[in-house]
Amino acid sequence: MRPQTDGGVNERREQWRDAHVLVVGLGLSGLAAARSLVALGARVTGIDTRPHVAEAAAAELGAAARVLAARQDEQSLIAEALARGPRVAIVSPGIPPRSPLVAAPRAAGLAILTEFDLAWLIRADNAPWFFVTGTNGKTTTAQMTSALLQAAGLHAPPLGNMGVAMTTVALEGIADEAGTVRPPQAWPVEIAALQLHDTTYPEPQAGICLNVAEDHLDHFGTMAAYRAAKAKVYQHARGACVYPEWEDGARAMVEEADVTEGAIAVGLSLAAPRIGQIGVVEGLVVDRAYYARRQREALELFGVEDLRHLAIGDTVPPHVLTNAMAAAALVRSVDLEPEAITAGLRGFRLDAHRIATVASHQGVSWVDDSKATNAHAAEASMRQLAAGTCVWVAGGDAKGADLEDLVRRQADRLRAVVLIGKDPSPWSGPLSRHASAIPVIEVPDGDTTEVMRAAVAAAHAHARPGDTVLLAPAGASWDQFRSYAHRGEAFAQAVLARLSDAQGPPEVS
Repeated sequence: MRPQTDGGVNERREQWRDAHVLVVGLGLSGLAAARSLVALGARVTGIDTRPHVAEAAAAELGAAARVLAARQDEQSLIAEALARGPRVAIVSPGIPPRSPLVAAPRAAGLAILTEFDLAWLIRADNAPWFFVTGTNGKTTTAQMTSALLQAAGLHAPPLGNMGVAMTTVALEGIADEAGTVRPPQAWPVEIAALQLHDTTYPEPQAGICLNVAEDHLDHFGTMAAYRAAKAKVYQHARGACVYPEWEDGARAMVEEADVTEGAIAVGLSLAAPRIGQIGVVEGLVVDRAYYARRQREALELFGVEDLRHLAIGDTVPPHVLTNAMAAAALVRSVDLEPEAITAGLRGFRLDAHRIATVASHQGVSWVDDSKATNAHAAEASMRQLAAGTCVWVAGGDAKGADLEDLVRRQADRLRAVVLIGKDPSPWSGPLSRHASAIPVIEVPDGDTTEVMRAAVAAAHAHARPGDTVLLAPAGASWDQFRSYAHRGEAFAQAVLARLSDAQGPPEVS
């Protein structure tokens, strides 16, 4: 079966009736896909190597789907599933491409889809999609894009990696601000390389790859494979392919993309823009890409001052500005007016655990950037700090990344380092080579609450007035915590508990 994309919504959905579909991975997205397929009348076989996940999915789906027993090796599990004769496989993003759970269905000739494909195929409308990817900044940019669209009066909640499965939104809609469940009028979508790798069908109105830095090498194996997955954000773009001029190789991604006829390339520049770019002139972000009179003049979109509420101290961080420029470039592809862009940015607030000040006490700032799960994101936070003023709380699952360059470039900003996580060696090795004079405290593995309390105590002992204690781990959280949010919450709780015992109450942000 090769799913069809044309026809009305009823025709697109009817093609799934009695179709035999294999769902590989039954976590949040996989289970939602299975649930949606069952609602469409498909015959579903689901598999997951985690027994408790498979058992929970079987209990929820009941007799409407067949969930195979997970207590067997991957080869046996996928062989049993393929023996049932599925024609299509919906693959969850966390499963490496080389895993038999993905490689075997592909070798058997099954059409390989993601939940993003399925959502596109069963959507109830033709509302524009906006794809945002990048090693860092994609969540903030997708949320900013949503804010700009909603400032124009559109029902456009942030989607993708935002907690609500794409297939659920496509089939059922999503609540608006009044609580009415209805289809989105625009889809600002955060999409990671893990999801882009096998995504084929969507035709986004516009897409952007913000950056590509070393990450997920344990999944993709090489930087070339990781970059190739990111480049798929431009595939089938209908309106615009937006790219940052300052990122090496970004324009090449656009030039090599298979786009819809008529799609244009839009460059982002931190200088005065040329024709075809959005850039910065005397503190104003201006458009010479979409504006009808771009040959002679530029259209003002917003000012850097409109982002002042997102500043760290007195400075708007460069990545906040570039994320806002990216969001503006995406929505300009549907002629969104500057008034909506300005209003949306002025009302925007950063997500939790993204450069959030937890407290200030006796001249020391405590900052939660738990969402900095790789070197590129951690460096974006650290480079805002003055030399010798950073007490860095780091560690976790490095995901195969090399942290040598991060430590070498940021060593002069460090006063001390506190390492958490089960394996501190990806951090401790580079620190010994590039910051040997800096105190490094390794917190033993154990109960997550006690780990974070010990980390905060060590940071408190080394911090001095004017310093920032920065949780920017440069690693994923799942070796010790449930999520980056859990890690950030544990940090905040430990900070407030520690400071409440100190002389004078903390100033809580």
